[in-house]
Amino acid sequence: MKYLPLIWAGLWRKPARTILTLLSVSVAFLLFGTLHGVIAGFDTGIEMLSDTRLRVQSRAGILTGLPLAHLPDIESVDGVAGLGYFAIFPSYFQVPLNPIAAGAVEMDRFFQGFPDVAISEEHQQAMKSNRMGAIIGEDLAIEHAWEIGDRVTLTSGFWAKEDGTRDWSFEIVGTYRFKGAGLPSNEFWFHYEYLDEARSRAKGTVHLYFVTIDDPLLAGRISADIDRLFINATYPTITENEKDWLRSRLDQIGNIEFFVNAIIGAVLFTLLFLTGNTMMQSVRERTPELAVLKTYGYSDVMIILLVLAEALILCVIAALLGLGMASLAFPSIFAGLGVGPIPLTLSVIVDGFAIAILLAVLSTVPPAWRAQRLNIVDALAGK
Repeated sequence: MKYLPLIWAGLWRKPARTILTLLSVSVAFLLFGTLHGVIAGFDTGIEMLSDTRLRVQSRAGILTGLPLAHLPDIESVDGVAGLGYFAIFPSYFQVPLNPIAAGAVEMDRFFQGFPDVAISEEHQQAMKSNRMGAIIGEDLAIEHAWEIGDRVTLTSGFWAKEDGTRDWSFEIVGTYRFKGAGLPSNEFWFHYEYLDEARSRAKGTVHLYFVTIDDPLLAGRISADIDRLFINATYPTITENEKDWLRSRLDQIGNIEFFVNAIIGAVLFTLLFLTGNTMMQSVRERTPELAVLKTYGYSDVMIILLVLAEALILCVIAALLGLGMASLAFPSIFAGLGVGPIPLTLSVIVDGFAIAILLAVLSTVPPAWRAQRLNIVDALAGK
């Protein structure tokens, strides 16, 4: 602790330069935390998905319906423990700019396949007894200030009723949430029978089957067996593990991790020169002062450690500020994407501070080498 005032005085010898360097490095770590956190967030989201649940959809696209008649055939596949289905209901509330993620389900089958959904028995019974009943996510209820008993009308540009109208009325009878943190509860679920009886087309079809299996190691074989059933059918299928499905969607965007790492690498490489130049200037300006320290008995190693300590304090404080801002902003990024308020992972924060330490060490190599070779007589003479 006795060296701290000396280190602190060296840092603030030129306050403007120190502040600008601190801000530059902080912004860099804000960028690092946000971009690297997105990759870690996607990985976290993938890990949250079940590895014992398969998705079955049409090969022609997710909005192409599959016959409900496929259900007994899929159930007959060896290894299938449970089966539910889902019909997508693209819709909005009041105005098109207010979309609602809604879907029609068969209650018993659907909730058996999603044990990670927390819903009370009371709300399930209320849903079963109300043909127009709807179960909504707690996050969605908060967003729209909806309460149990409210009547809600959704407008669908995709589904029209037999009379040509596109307004669908529902009564909210319960709410649900997902067990564990990270997954948003922002969907609107209602009876499949209500949709199928009233819609003007595609009756008896669904968009997704959710297959529950007991052994995740058999996912590949079971998926192939299901798809083989319909390979020559009018509606061929594609079956994937939920985790593989999400990975494939991300791969379609591109190699996000490569681009993110390339950006981060370029930023950190620039930072290395920035902090190195700052420390070099600081040592050059304090050459006579360092010479005085040597005359008082400070060894070359101690001088190097003092220079290193300055860089460490600068980089660590900047990392703390940048990663702190990223941590505060990060949950809202994924919440805005509709994924859920996923926090910045601890691994990103640890990696950030490790990089800050490495950056400090590398940036002090040239100035430390200069300080170590300092000749007291020449330094005091101003040479």
